[in-house]
Amino acid sequence: MSGRFIIAGGGLAGAATAAGLAQAGIPVTLIERETGPADKICGEFLSHEAQASLTRLGFDVSALGGHTINQLVLARGKATITTKLPFTGLGLTRRTLDEALLAHAQSSGAIIARGLTITNVSAGDDITVDIAGQTSQTADTLFLATGKHELRGLRRDAVPPQDLVGFKMYFRLTPQNQAALAHKIALILFNDGYAGLQLVEGEQANLCLLTSRTRLQQLGGKWPALLMDLCCDSPYLAHLLAGAEELLLQPLSIYRVPYGYIHRPAASDPPHIFRLGDQAGVIPSFTGDGMAIALHSAALAVDMFTSGSGASAFHRRLSEDISGQINRAGWLYRLASMPNLQGLIFGGMQMFPASLRMAARLTRVPVKSRL
Repeated sequence: MSGRFIIAGGGLAGAATAAGLAQAGIPVTLIERETGPADKICGEFLSHEAQASLTRLGFDVSALGGHTINQLVLARGKATITTKLPFTGLGLTRRTLDEALLAHAQSSGAIIARGLTITNVSAGDDITVDIAGQTSQTADTLFLATGKHELRGLRRDAVPPQDLVGFKMYFRLTPQNQAALAHKIALILFNDGYAGLQLVEGEQANLCLLTSRTRLQQLGGKWPALLMDLCCDSPYLAHLLAGAEELLLQPLSIYRVPYGYIHRPAASDPPHIFRLGDQAGVIPSFTGDGMAIALHSAALAVDMFTSGSGASAFHRRLSEDISGQINRAGWLYRLASMPNLQGLIFGGMQMFPASLRMAARLTRVPVKSRL
């Protein structure tokens, strides 16, 4: 196959697409704005499906030292429910995973151009990619994998963003609390959101949380005050973080994420631009499996593109594959964020812990859709 093929973005979706296309003998260039390893605001839980997608690329994720996770803890106030997951996951930082996958794509034959920022894309007979401080590039096909970041010329359809603020911080837990969290992912409910806490490689703990902007404003917009307030809400979280050391100078943060967004193909869509990962669908963190969606979108794009299918057919198929899990994850998030219903749901799950495993299955990429 001849032509000029560009991937915008070097996260999971972009790097996996680059590896897949290169392995299929297609000359592809990936453009990434970061010059080296970088932290991403992400839960960093690799499900069985995500691991399988990486294995199909010939990528040995087990060699990266991720922390195995096989239990789920749901916490509300002082109460907790613990159940086995229907699969074994891995806790692995995006800093480590993304860098290794980019190296794998490069060794597969992809060109990786780093430290370049795409400022605009224009789609006509050719696709013009404007790069800050560089000559514009033209492409026959563009794979858009810029994550949650919008790109001028290719903005996602407007979806009313929820009034949520997301934060991420790494901690070094005390040895006792590290042992208590070992092989578990904890989902901690608050009145206006939730947090996820898990171990990753290097004996670090990743705390990701979503809360309302109103709550943050009431606390003066300060991270220390927010964390203290959340620990007052959750004795379980307070216990695990007691004596912990923060490993970042400042938390990573994100605001106005369009959770629930799903790209629906339209006649006006550029015919040779494939949307991948969060550019195709945005699933609520921790109640869903965004990394598996990113990797599935990459595998599907490679499979359909190399088979001669266009972007419209790809988007229709991907929408069918991921709409159910995004909608179910959004439904779970909304229920978990309603204080009056939260107690009822939690009580029901205490009586029937197997319902937690069912929820985990329902928010994964469907078996019939996996490549």
